[in-house]
Amino acid sequence: MTDGRSRRRRWLKAVGVAAAVALIPVAASWIHLASVSAGRTHSADDVPQRGVGMVLGAKTHPERPSAFLAARLDVALELFKAGKIRAILVTGDGLERSNFETKVMREYLVERGVPPEQIVEDPAGFDTYDSCVRARDVFGVTELTVITQDYHVGRAIAICELVGVDAVGVGDTTMLGRFPYNWVKGASREWAANLKVEWDTLTKRQPQQDSYDPSLLEAAGR
Repeated sequence: MTDGRSRRRRWLKAVGVAAAVALIPVAASWIHLASVSAGRTHSADDVPQRGVGMVLGAKTHPERPSAFLAARLDVALELFKAGKIRAILVTGDGLERSNFETKVMREYLVERGVPPEQIVEDPAGFDTYDSCVRARDVFGVTELTVITQDYHVGRAIAICELVGVDAVGVGDTTMLGRFPYNWVKGASREWAANLKVEWDTLTKRQPQQDSYDPSLLEAAGR
């Protein structure tokens, strides 16, 4: 019995050490990205004016955005009407497999009063890193306002900053109260997503490369 308890204690200790070691990079990435994005998250009222607002994509139903995506688009709509942004980049997976995400985003905004010429689609923003890099490389953006959910906005700002785009952000804060389970599930994925950011920025991973498109900066009035 004594030998059995001793082996069990050693096993539990080994598991604890392994878990602690595994948590080190997770914690380090969280601290790193939080420090990069510190002081750059704002409310819709106090966010500084920027020419471009970038709305990051999320789940889309056939011909309509999910509640989470609609909430992001509503924030962009609020900022546009308040003159906080002059043009909107809707970025996500524009393929049929994702129900033509960016097309749905564009139509949602147009139906609510945003002029079509003030909206530009990036249908190859397959993840947040891709969206930030392509905003820089394909659309020539050097500064922007990131618009997404509150639990995601810090990471998105940090990515933009790490790839050379001066970013501030506004996060939608309505989903925790409306869909707490989905909000917690989304927030919990941020830990692993932070590690992916470190890898993507360290390796300078290249997203889909397309020709330069001046339409976004033209829409922003530059």
